[in-house]
Amino acid sequence: MTDTPVSLLLGPRQSGKSTLVMSIAEREGITYRTLDDATVMSAAATDPVGFLRSLGDRAVIDEVQRVPELLVAIKTSVDEKRDPGRYILTGSSNIMTLPRISESLAGRMEIHTLRPFSQGELGNKNDRFVDTVFEEIPDTEGEHSKERLIARVLQGGFPEAVTRTSHKRRNAWFSSYISTVLSRDVRDVARIEYINDLPRLLRILAARTGSLLNYSELSNSTTITQSTLKRYIKILETIFLFEPLEAWASNRGKRLIKSPKVHLIDTGLAAMMIGLDENKAIEDQLSFGPLLESFVVNELRKQISWSACDCRLYHYRSSSGKEVDAVLEASDSRVVGIEVKSTASVKSSDFQGLRSLKDDAGVRFVRGIVFYDGKMTVNFEDNLAAVPFSALWS
Repeated sequence: MTDTPVSLLLGPRQSGKSTLVMSIAEREGITYRTLDDATVMSAAATDPVGFLRSLGDRAVIDEVQRVPELLVAIKTSVDEKRDPGRYILTGSSNIMTLPRISESLAGRMEIHTLRPFSQGELGNKNDRFVDTVFEEIPDTEGEHSKERLIARVLQGGFPEAVTRTSHKRRNAWFSSYISTVLSRDVRDVARIEYINDLPRLLRILAARTGSLLNYSELSNSTTITQSTLKRYIKILETIFLFEPLEAWASNRGKRLIKSPKVHLIDTGLAAMMIGLDENKAIEDQLSFGPLLESFVVNELRKQISWSACDCRLYHYRSSSGKEVDAVLEASDSRVVGIEVKSTASVKSSDFQGLRSLKDDAGVRFVRGIVFYDGKMTVNFEDNLAAVPFSALWS
């Protein structure tokens, strides 16, 4: 707001965007309007230029994806008066996937993503794992409670969901959330002939959490053609329900041809979609393990958005099939590998994927971490260590 004319805050519905921008509007004394209001939306759609003029020089516009034409009018307004902090916009679907929109505000807008709460935010702690791990192996003692770890994963991070202590009531909220988002927000970004295919596809993706995204296999299991399937998955990504994890490769040119991994935006949501509760999570490690991997990936993504380290997140799979669940790559090409194990003990063989990543990355490799459900950090060999999950947020 101090140096950029337009700030765009993107993220899933109910992640806290409106609460945040309303507090900013009140603090700054600027106009707030939400396009979720039918009357306001109609006025903005009928006369975008006139609507903007009625708001004054500075304004907050919530859910701007509902009237995309407004962004063209904002471009004109900003070009006429290029002061910083003129507009704060929010969107529950990624309008920047629309070429006309992304081009119209290029150089005039900064984009941020607001995800559901991190574990540090929920515990009122300053979670800085991403910054720390590039400097040293985190030395910490874990909370060592399998039940508490499962509760964190099944709860997720949506503000409304975390206030519900009952698993049944939390799932009721998630169910209503999915129904509302798929019936409402999809219409803002695409025309879908068979809208009922989307919740079914989302459940299938939730069941494949942590696996490679294979369009051929998905097409066979859903009877949806690959071309339609790719379109539907892009829609789920646009409305912030699905977020694939791209592959890392030492040769940057190869990354685009490698398959991404399947991850949903929130593990509480994914757990509801596959019917996983506390008892099943304890008994069925085959279902809980991938969800735990997704939990770590989501926590890393949240921390990257505020970390001092400028880095990106990937997964790793070698030509021989060795894998690493998450790879942090800093802008200076330094690499940290992170493997996720749901067990209370770690063996030397659990570092096979990290050793392969170390060989591929060469001098860029900083260290490898195996997250496990244990009490303390244990060093195995040079720059390879087992670390309790709580190091993510403690």
